[in-house]
Amino acid sequence: MTSGPDWATLRAACCYEDEAVLALNKPAGISVMGERHDTDLVRLAEAAGETLYPVHRIDKVTSGLILLAKELRFHGGLTRQFAQRTAAKQYVAVVRPGGLPERGTIDLPLSTGRKGRIRIAADRAAIEQHGDPPTWSVPETAVFDQVRNYPSLTTFRRLLQAPDADLLELSPVTGRRHQLRVHLAWIGYAIVGDPLFAARDEPAGRTALHSWRLAVDADWAGGRRLQLEAEPGPDFFAVVPGLDTPGPAALSAARD
Repeated sequence: MTSGPDWATLRAACCYEDEAVLALNKPAGISVMGERHDTDLVRLAEAAGETLYPVHRIDKVTSGLILLAKELRFHGGLTRQFAQRTAAKQYVAVVRPGGLPERGTIDLPLSTGRKGRIRIAADRAAIEQHGDPPTWSVPETAVFDQVRNYPSLTTFRRLLQAPDADLLELSPVTGRRHQLRVHLAWIGYAIVGDPLFAARDEPAGRTALHSWRLAVDADWAGGRRLQLEAEPGPDFFAVVPGLDTPGPAALSAARD
């Protein structure tokens, strides 16, 4: 197992905690669970004497809010909210080349391609942009029928337009694996630093995707709606020079 942040350091990045759940602001570069040869949150917690159950997943390259149940009796009800899409999720991302409209919808089905890679379940040339605000989609006749495909829907709002990049708020209506990364890359606006989709000549650095906000119903606390938030760190805004000041300001304005 390779070295990395210890559990005490990770747990100190707590966004919210009560008797049922723990919400952490996960750094980029560490998995939530399931790593064979590297460290992950669940195993680090277990080694420190704390058993936790992830309610949802975010990619290893993605930073931000991750919700963990402290006991199995809380876990099932929370995972059902994600499965039934009553949990609300928002991410922020920096994409290139920039120039996206203020709002838009990406309605593109996903499938698994060669070597297990997630892709759009159609040829790239079949993707159409239509409407105002625009929607990116493919005709039903263009969807691959020889592989299983999964309807996938993402909405976005542009928070900031930099000279060669956009800062976006992303809302995945569905929660497919790699959905946000694939959707944006296939319409021509890959997330900066994405190891799968970013331009090869891009400087090495972290992937500019961050799990920002999460809302779930706390059945253990009278059903009140928990509104959780994890602030992106300086490393997120450092992916594009000059984004360190207007980026945080744009997020603050988006809260209003």
